[in-house]
Amino acid sequence: MPALCRDCLTPFDAGARCPACRSPRVLVHGELYDLSIAHMDCDAFYASVEKRDNPDLRDKPVIVGGGTRGVVSTACYLARIHGVRSAMPMFQALKLCPEAVVVKPRMSVYVETSRAIRAMMEELTPAIEPLSLDEAFLDLTGTARLHGAPPAIMLARLTKRMQDDLGLSGSIGLSHNKFLAKIASDLDKPRGFSVIGRAETEAFLRPKPVRIIWGVGTATQTALEQAGIRTIADLLRWDRGDLTARFGSMGDRLWHLARGLDTRRVNRDEKLKSISKETTFFEDTSDPDLLDGHLWRLAEQVADRAKAKGLAGRTVTLKLKRADFQLISRRHALSDPTQLTDRIYRAARALFEQAGPRGPFRLIGVGISDMSTEALADLDRDLLDPDAGKRAAAERATDAIRARFGKEAIIKGRALR
Repeated sequence: MPALCRDCLTPFDAGARCPACRSPRVLVHGELYDLSIAHMDCDAFYASVEKRDNPDLRDKPVIVGGGTRGVVSTACYLARIHGVRSAMPMFQALKLCPEAVVVKPRMSVYVETSRAIRAMMEELTPAIEPLSLDEAFLDLTGTARLHGAPPAIMLARLTKRMQDDLGLSGSIGLSHNKFLAKIASDLDKPRGFSVIGRAETEAFLRPKPVRIIWGVGTATQTALEQAGIRTIADLLRWDRGDLTARFGSMGDRLWHLARGLDTRRVNRDEKLKSISKETTFFEDTSDPDLLDGHLWRLAEQVADRAKAKGLAGRTVTLKLKRADFQLISRRHALSDPTQLTDRIYRAARALFEQAGPRGPFRLIGVGISDMSTEALADLDRDLLDPDAGKRAAAERATDAIRARFGKEAIIKGRALR
C-alpha cells in the first residue's frame, strides 16, 4: 500500500510511522500515486496571516473583522472552538469568546500573500483555477515526468513549503475530479491531506447528507427534504429523468454528483462572471445605521476583490432576505463598469431605498456583474454628480496609502457602524 510522510516527504510502504523521521503524519492510500485533481484551501487564511505577522497572537483566539457592530470575516481555530463563525455579528462572537483578539482586515497583505502562494502553485502546474485568495483547484495530470514525482508528493511538498517559507498552513484534497477534491480538502482541516479514490467513491458518498454537494444551500436542501431526499443514498434511488423533471437542471446535476461524476475541467482561464459578498445576521434587524454600515462594508469587500483581480462590473446587485425568508433581489446597470467602493455603495444604497417595506432582515448582500477589465473602469463622469470625480480620486489615494501602511491606516466612519 503506497504511503507518504508529510513531514519529510519520504515515500514508503504502509506503516503507522515514517521509517525515516518517525513522524506519525503519514498518508496511506491505494490510489495515492494515481490521482491528479486537487483542491488546496488555506487554513483560516486571514487569521493565520495575522498570527504569522504578530507572534503575540499565536496562542490567542483571533477574530478578523469589524468593530463591535461589524461582522466576523474569519476566525482562527481557537475561536471556532467557542462557536465563532464567519459572517457572525461581532457582538455575538465576543459573547461566545470574550477573550478573543479582534483584528481589522488587511486586504493588501492578504492579496500579496495569496500571490506568493499562487507563484508556488505555478511551479507545479499551469492548470490552476483560483476560487478566492485562499483556495484553488489544481490539475497535475501528466506532471510526474516533469517533476520526477507523482502529484501527491508534489502537493505535500507545496504545503510544506508554504509552512516553511510563508508560515502558513493549507489543507489538500486529492481525487479524480473537482467535486470530490473539494469535499476531500474539508475532511481533515487544519493541515489536512485527504484522498478519495475511484474505488471508494460510491461507498464514501452514499451515507453523506445532500448538503455535502457544493451548491446545495438551505433552499435546495429544504426542497430535497420535502421530496424525501436527505442523503446521497436517497438521491441514488431516484431515476435521472424524475430528478430532472422535479428539479430541472439542478436535478440532472444532483444525479451525476451523487455518483461522483464530474467532468468539469480545471480551467485556468475561467472568467469570473460576478463578485459578491453577503452576510447573514445572527439576529434579524431593521436598524438603519447597522444596515447602512453593512452595505458599505460589503461594497468595500466587493471593490477590494475586483481591484485585486483587475476587474470591474457594470451591474450592481442588492440581495435582501426578510425575517420570513422572502428573498428580494434588485439590479442596476451603471453607465460604465466600476471597481470603486463609493459607486458600488451608492448604487446598492439606492436599490435598498427602492426595495419597498422595511425589514426586519436576516441577510443582506451586494454584488457586481457584467465584468470587464479594470482598463474600462470608471471612465464616465456623471454630470449630475460633480463631486464623483473627487470621491474617486480620494478612494484611489486611500488605496495607495493602505497598500503602503496597511488596511487600517484609513478607516471610513461609515465602516464603523
